Amino acid sequence: MFAHVMPPSPAERTPARPRMPLAVYILGLSVFALGTSEFMLSGLLPTIADDMNVSIPRAGLLISAFAIGMVVGAPLLAVATLRLPRKTTLITLITVFGLGQVAGALAPNYEILFASRVVSALACAGFWAVGAAVAIATVPVNARARAMAVMIGGLSIANVLGVPAGAFLGEHLGWRSAFWAVGAASAIALVGILAKIPHIPLPERRPELKGELTIYRDRQVWLSIVITALAAGGVFCAFSYLAPLLTDVAGLDARWVSAVLGLFGVGALIGTTIGGRVADAHLFGVLLSGITASTVFLAALALFASSPVAVVVLSFLLGVSAFYTAPALNARMFNVAGAAPTLAGATTTAAFNLGNTGGPWLGGTVIDGGLGFPATAWAGGAMTLVALAAVAVSLRLHTSRSRVVAGAGAGRAEQVERAELAELADEKSAF
Repeated sequence: MFAHVMPPSPAERTPARPRMPLAVYILGLSVFALGTSEFMLSGLLPTIADDMNVSIPRAGLLISAFAIGMVVGAPLLAVATLRLPRKTTLITLITVFGLGQVAGALAPNYEILFASRVVSALACAGFWAVGAAVAIATVPVNARARAMAVMIGGLSIANVLGVPAGAFLGEHLGWRSAFWAVGAASAIALVGILAKIPHIPLPERRPELKGELTIYRDRQVWLSIVITALAAGGVFCAFSYLAPLLTDVAGLDARWVSAVLGLFGVGALIGTTIGGRVADAHLFGVLLSGITASTVFLAALALFASSPVAVVVLSFLLGVSAFYTAPALNARMFNVAGAAPTLAGATTTAAFNLGNTGGPWLGGTVIDGGLGFPATAWAGGAMTLVALAAVAVSLRLHTSRSRVVAGAGAGRAEQVERAELAELADEKSAF
């Protein structure tokens, strides 16, 4: 397993707090456009349904189509672009994504709008996978979580600013204006990619799909998939039904819903910032503390769902805890699947979207079973509890592996520790 350990690269010998390259922030800007498009339909469904002469549930399939496109598209696009230059791939994908927004804005009927969402989702998934690999490649190993925090920060800002802005445009200028706005943001991101993303040469030996797929033989890769899907799914199992919980259970006026959703986004931005700064030195500590906090907050949400103040506060805290773990979840996958960074990014993207699809499905099943909106928080807490168990198993395997490597020889152990022991709480001295 350790026969091909390489000496530390020059990037790995940089200081513990290197300056984040501008290219990573350009990728974060791109993710802002992607995230806004992914989530903005939640505030546009009634007007889209009315304009397209379809029911709101059928209009809601536009959201499901995007999520499923992300799950399927991430690995497919990663494989399809495996031998292509990274910058060229990013340019192509953000262009296709932007054209998908234009197609949506011009769509004369529901079918074409649906198709535009699928195409946009595929491009979005591919961009996430390749963009994450590029972000990781531009920073040293001890800044991976910070780099991913910048990208995820784009998603958080999309929830705080982009989604409410899309709803505002939809209300005052029509839902098509929101698509035009995202198309414009994609064009700005394209200019930034052309100007500031460096050329990252492919290795002398072109990657082969068969070799890349060997990462899926590693138990730690599958554990990372399970942890990511369950941690994300648990939170979104409850968050997806937060609006009716606020109005029907907590008794808040409907006008409060957008404000509380925005508060969740603010919490997400704060959580991403903190998690990105801490996760590089204490990866498993972030995973354990963050997922535990989400579990506690979900249980509290179920218990105090009838209290407006409690629900509002817990919505903010859930945003913090859920996105606090996101940089660590991403960095962990790159650590265990570093031999195939593009597939690692694709796998993480697919895992998050599995959670974003499965969590709301479980929540809907609970509601259909007559258990009420607060029960979605209990169901979500059950998912995060299983995620915690998976983190514990992953940590145990990681610790055992580190001991084996250490016993094999100090020189080899030092080489492996640079990439792996940064994940343990006692690794502060490694930097």
